[in-house]
Amino acid sequence: MASQASTRKSFIDSSIQLARSNNFHGLDLDWEYPSTATEFTNLGLLLNEWRAAVANEATSSGNTPLILVAAFFYSSNYYGLSYPIQAISNSLDWVNVMAYDFTSPFSWSTAPNLTGAPAALYNPTSQVSGDSGITAWIQAGVSAKKLVLGVPFYGYAWRLVNANDNGIFAPANGAALSDAISYSEIKDFITQNSATTTVYNSTFVTNYCYSGTTWIGYDDTQSISTKVTYAKGKGLLGYFAWQVGQDKDFVLSQTASSAWRA
Repeated sequence: MASQASTRKSFIDSSIQLARSNNFHGLDLDWEYPSTATEFTNLGLLLNEWRAAVANEATSSGNTPLILVAAFFYSSNYYGLSYPIQAISNSLDWVNVMAYDFTSPFSWSTAPNLTGAPAALYNPTSQVSGDSGITAWIQAGVSAKKLVLGVPFYGYAWRLVNANDNGIFAPANGAALSDAISYSEIKDFITQNSATTTVYNSTFVTNYCYSGTTWIGYDDTQSISTKVTYAKGKGLLGYFAWQVGQDKDFVLSQTASSAWRA
């Protein structure tokens, strides 16, 4: 779609029409992910043309301009390729930074063989973390006030090799479940398995729990509160969750809201 001016225009025009016909406040682009230098260049063209079209539509219709948002990689650098910073700064109202899915039992490399923090805010063993990503975006030139920190309302379950070796980076035999597990399901798992041990790790800012050989990495109230407080302290625009429907009785949603208002 983004590779040609004609298809970009078709997308832009149809997206604006869709937003107006449904009384949306704006539009959120989720391209996961541009993977070549040309695609990143085309992303920049798309954003600039989208912004111009939104401005023109608002002028002609007399409506308030649509809000334009995009969900991007946790860092401004995608495996050696840079996002179009100028276009992002000029054309988007804010960026939803996907600071999660750093590791899972479905990841490439050694991730299936070691437990991990799926959405670590800090990581003393790697540059892959929420903080390093936010720092990279700001250093690249995107204003902190355009950045929104993403937090996950889900986690991943590994199968431990040894039930007695159960910390972060414990040896694992891949996934204990076939997909991600929602926060609501995690809390049900904890309730239903009385032997479950729950842990908050302040070094990574993550939670995990284990029962027998099942080990789940996720975010609970402690890590969510710490991350939202971090976002506020960094001067970010805010935070977002993927996704609210995975919450348990709005516990994480209310925790995040309270931390932001504190």
